Amino acid sequence: MIKAVIFDLDGVIVSTDEYHYLAWKYLADELGIPFDRELNHKLRGVSRLDSLKIILQHSNVDFADHDLDELTDKKNSYYKNMLQELSARSILPGAKELIESLRSVKIKIAVASSSKNAKTILSMIKLFDKFDVITDGNDIENSKPDPEIFLLTSKRLNVPPEDCVVIEDAEAGIEAAKKSGMKQIGIGTNESLPNADIIKKDLSEISLNFILSL
Repeated sequence: MIKAVIFDLDGVIVSTDEYHYLAWKYLADELGIPFDRELNHKLRGVSRLDSLKIILQHSNVDFADHDLDELTDKKNSYYKNMLQELSARSILPGAKELIESLRSVKIKIAVASSSKNAKTILSMIKLFDKFDVITDGNDIENSKPDPEIFLLTSKRLNVPPEDCVVIEDAEAGIEAAKKSGMKQIGIGTNESLPNADIIKKDLSEISLNFILSL
């Protein structure tokens, strides 16, 4: 029986994909290295530092003398400035309804996001106080597809992994959930998330009864 639902944040509850792309693009342009939407797609669900390493792998420039933390901080500064545009109107379809219905029957809910800005984003879209647990990139050493973030969230919820379901939109997140022993609902398509247990277009297709039937 499902006792807890663990949500990824970006692409599931709210979408800041375009902000991430533009922030990385600004940084790449400053550094004079190539970056496009195809490469950006490979960064979904990946930590900021690992994302930078992926970008640099596709560059012929030697970055041995660069401070990677300084570069990721610069990207994050661009991104955080763009986040000022977020509001409750930015919440994706079905998210508020599913969150409230889960709370009404005392199913625990959490956010597990690799983003170090997760709490800021949740505050800006007025959902911060809706979750029993919020685990983000500040709490972990290993980003998805490592299962650390989900196992830590399960421990904080005091719910065994086998009684949790993860809702994710990135293949790295689906893999991490599988490794943690949790059920997964993928937000996307069979093509984008071929390994997910279940695929839905968005949260509007997931009802309380559906969760209870898992």
